[in-house]
Amino acid sequence: MEEANDNIQFKITDELIEQVEQLIEAQNDKEIESLFKDFHYADIAEILNELNLEDSLYVIKLIDSETTSDILMELDEDIREKVLQNLSAKEIAEEIEELDTDDAADIIAELPLKRQYEVISNIEDEEHKAEIQELLTYDEDSAGGLMAKELVKVYETWTVAGCIRRIRGQAENVTRVHSVYVVDKKNKLIGRLSLKDLITAKSDQKIADIYISNVDYAYVDDDVEDVAKIMAKYDLEAIPVVDKNQTLLGRITIDDIIDVIREEADKDYQLAAGISKDVEADASILQLTRARLPWLALGLLGGVGAFLIMEGFQESFAKYAVLFFFTPLIAAMAGNVGVQSSAIIVQGLANDDVRGSVNSRLIKEMLLAALNGTALAIVLFLFVFLYNGSFLTALAISVSLIAVIVVAGLIGTFVPLFLHKRGIDPAIATGPFITTSNDIFGILIYFLIAKLILGF
Repeated sequence: MEEANDNIQFKITDELIEQVEQLIEAQNDKEIESLFKDFHYADIAEILNELNLEDSLYVIKLIDSETTSDILMELDEDIREKVLQNLSAKEIAEEIEELDTDDAADIIAELPLKRQYEVISNIEDEEHKAEIQELLTYDEDSAGGLMAKELVKVYETWTVAGCIRRIRGQAENVTRVHSVYVVDKKNKLIGRLSLKDLITAKSDQKIADIYISNVDYAYVDDDVEDVAKIMAKYDLEAIPVVDKNQTLLGRITIDDIIDVIREEADKDYQLAAGISKDVEADASILQLTRARLPWLALGLLGGVGAFLIMEGFQESFAKYAVLFFFTPLIAAMAGNVGVQSSAIIVQGLANDDVRGSVNSRLIKEMLLAALNGTALAIVLFLFVFLYNGSFLTALAISVSLIAVIVVAGLIGTFVPLFLHKRGIDPAIATGPFITTSNDIFGILIYFLIAKLILGF
């Protein structure tokens, strides 16, 4: 078992980085090529991320373009940007010609506009150039912006023997053949072809007799998140992309969708943590400040609001000072319950699992919150009564806790549903926004109920 675990994942060591740096310093090209020969391009990219820019460029210019083109796609974005800045337009074009069209378009899209024209003009393969230019016209968050033009397609009028010959030719330009798509004479997608059926069919049979008409597809203008949901629902490794006339344009593969899911998860996590912009851990202080400050300002505003509410009840503190000491508990419970409720709804919306009416969802959450609140309130009532000796004070605090938990649960459920209906990312509702609003409502409800029961 230990031997198997050793081969699970490539790991960078200080010794390896030091060895690479020494080889580069000595300009020992032969040893560098020998060292990297058996490494996966993703592992090489991981090594280059740890080197300085000059050393990274040395390795990239040393290794063949077929490998370095894949390495570029795996580099950290900021490292890749710096590397591209130090390569000529012709050198970038040479790397681009080794990439699939979707990856090539992604690389070019990262360049300044003038630089894009220079690189594209240096691409010698006219068909590859035209396909990249087409992909650059689509929105980056659409299926068109994510798809690759490389695919294997056959016409329904072909015979099985002719189809196999043509597939061999097409497959040379496709990194991985997930599916074979069937089109009519107008290039309209009409089905897919099972390789098993193709192999077992008679050589003179028509493709029209053996293809499967049932095929899932995405429209070129579909949002990439919707495409991800379709592929996840039907366990697809690839999905064809068509226009409104069903014309086959390209395909999206599972590796691209995984990137989309990961990026969306990162964005939602940052929103939930109160970070309004997509930033990395090593971003500049100014970028991090811009991303965090708006939500911190909201928290400050919420704190001022809570202060104003408590100031309105300051006369009661002299007689019922114990209420003041339980204020943090009430505020914390409101925030925690609100975040729990909103997190469940946001997760359900992301997975397309939230169904039924809003009212039924709110009623369910209210009952759940009431049950949890009652259980916690009984414990709190006993503690306050034993500590303070006042039945009414214990009752006021425990009843307030139930009310606060119910309201927080309702807010945590309603807000993400409301934001989703308005086309706003509901992940916002799992962060400081929901915590701050519940803190304010919680404190207000707490003192109103205490005033009602205690009569101050």
